[in-house]
Amino acid sequence: MGARLLKDDGVTKTGMRQLEQTARRRRALFFGLTVLSAVMASMLMLDILNANGLTPAERIALPLFFILFTWIAGAFWTAIAGFTIRLIGRDPAVVHPDDVAGRPVQGRTALVMCVYNEDPACVAAGVEAIWTSLQAQPEQSKFDFFILSDTRKPDIAAAEEAAWKSLVRRHDAKGRIFYRRRAQNINRKAGNVADFVRTWGGSYDYMVVLDADSVMSGEALVALARLMDANPQVGLIQTLPAPAGRETLFARLQQFAARLNSEMLSSGLAFWQLSEANYWGHNAILRVRAFANHCALPRLPGSEPFGGEILSHDFVEAALMRRAGYEVWMVPDLEGSWEQVPSNLIDFAARDRRWAQGNLQHLGVMPLRGLHWVSRIHMITGVLAYVTSPLWFAVLVLSSIVTCQEALQGYEYFVPGTYTLFPSWPEYRTGEIAVLLTVTIVVLLLPKVLGAVLALVNARKRQAFGGTANILKSLLAEQVFSMLLAPAMMIFHSAFVVQTLLGMVVKWDAQSRDDRGISFREAMTRMKWHVAIGIAWGAIILMLAPRFIWWMAPVVAGLLASVPLAMLTSRATLGRKLRERGYFLTPEETFPPPELLAVQAASEARHHEIDEELPPVPAHAPLRMEAEPFERYSLRLALVRRPRIASTNATGA
Repeated sequence: MGARLLKDDGVTKTGMRQLEQTARRRRALFFGLTVLSAVMASMLMLDILNANGLTPAERIALPLFFILFTWIAGAFWTAIAGFTIRLIGRDPAVVHPDDVAGRPVQGRTALVMCVYNEDPACVAAGVEAIWTSLQAQPEQSKFDFFILSDTRKPDIAAAEEAAWKSLVRRHDAKGRIFYRRRAQNINRKAGNVADFVRTWGGSYDYMVVLDADSVMSGEALVALARLMDANPQVGLIQTLPAPAGRETLFARLQQFAARLNSEMLSSGLAFWQLSEANYWGHNAILRVRAFANHCALPRLPGSEPFGGEILSHDFVEAALMRRAGYEVWMVPDLEGSWEQVPSNLIDFAARDRRWAQGNLQHLGVMPLRGLHWVSRIHMITGVLAYVTSPLWFAVLVLSSIVTCQEALQGYEYFVPGTYTLFPSWPEYRTGEIAVLLTVTIVVLLLPKVLGAVLALVNARKRQAFGGTANILKSLLAEQVFSMLLAPAMMIFHSAFVVQTLLGMVVKWDAQSRDDRGISFREAMTRMKWHVAIGIAWGAIILMLAPRFIWWMAPVVAGLLASVPLAMLTSRATLGRKLRERGYFLTPEETFPPPELLAVQAASEARHHEIDEELPPVPAHAPLRMEAEPFERYSLRLALVRRPRIASTNATGA
């Protein structure tokens, strides 16, 4: 993006035209290949099914197959694009931190961490690690830190304030690190950030939004501020948070897979998204004035779960930012951004339950006037992330029904009502079946192989993942676990979609962020229907079409083993033992960054200090910040009761 840094209007307009032309070419290539792949696969499937005439079940399954193959084809071509870019070295059309290295930081940035009934020691450890890393940067005076609490439990709130006081005292950070607890947590996290912008945001040019488990290096934060200074047409820059810090087998599986593939996939996403990238709600920098003037969230018409407050606010805020004319970018090449993942399958599914409802709400946001079509694509993909599970489930059920019907009825060699001396022999398109099966396996598995190839050909990365042997054995083991865990997530996601459609509203609870193991009772309570479906499904196929069981074995086995798998993968002891044997190593484990080491050390120390601090002020009396509010840039929260909303302007929404 170095050639696009703003110098004068002529350069700006030229750069914008070049970017638009690049975007048109790349998106035509990406979406063309994606749709073409799905069409060809679907035509091959039609040829296979049409050999002996389409049954009603097959007529239903075919369009579902097209949707599912389009979904996986999009991921495949994203991986191909990212793999190519990573081999080349960099994408000349995408934002790069190197373009602004050494540039003086002009704007002021607020680091905004939202917390809700979190472990105060862990929160304080993260804040301290970020702040300590930031203080090592010459530009540290341009940054302040805000801990924005929505905590409802008085004992946790008291510990939060005690931890904050300790941080301020030990780092001599009065007037630099702030704590505020809202009396009412209106509109959840989005309302928490809105309250900050409305009250104190005018004192800052940018804000970096952090989750309670976010960690960022001072170098990364300074790089983000430099990019915003250099590009006033940019409203939001999203980093790529690397998952780290958890030790259970489930978490280490997620961390390994993400670290091996996410850089490649994010480069592929940036290849076609360009200045219409998305926002993931944390570890991103936003231009405060643009956010305040244009990103007020509408209230969707109707009641929950589809109406009311928007749960997944990040996609919508990115869309509104782009609608206002500001660019939204992802920076795949910026290191020093981390987050944590849920430590077990149950907590992972609980988080997805919230995201499922929030993403399905976006169906009501898509009709907003003025949204960029790529922003609508982001919302569609967010919906498909969950809807594809019931579609996959439906295709598997339909294929099982067709197979069982054929086994029961046999094949009719002489069609009733016709007179012929020769039977109608059944046709088996063995070649086409083999080709379609091979293509599907390649589309599903090649992205993971390409991620491993990128690690193997780079000596630094190869060492960071533990060497060639450890990468290969971890890749194979991760694929086996993924295959076994996928059916359980299919049932979870299918249930989430159905529950949302039935009007069941998700509860907003604090996330569990420790290495929590799962008991047999909890696993059985949450996954009894997984086991029941697996037993019934497998039994029916064994009785009616036993030869088909080999095709359904991965799905049935995953459902039958869902309870022991959930228990086994939730064990931190197993995760540590496998790490000692070289399985699922990540760069953060092989060469731990100082920020993550500081989080671990500070978390252990802070648990002993918080109880010794002074008692807090009452919960109903939030602390005043030492920052002057700037009312001119206050956030306008629009209450909208119709699906189509006019563009936000200077006088209102």
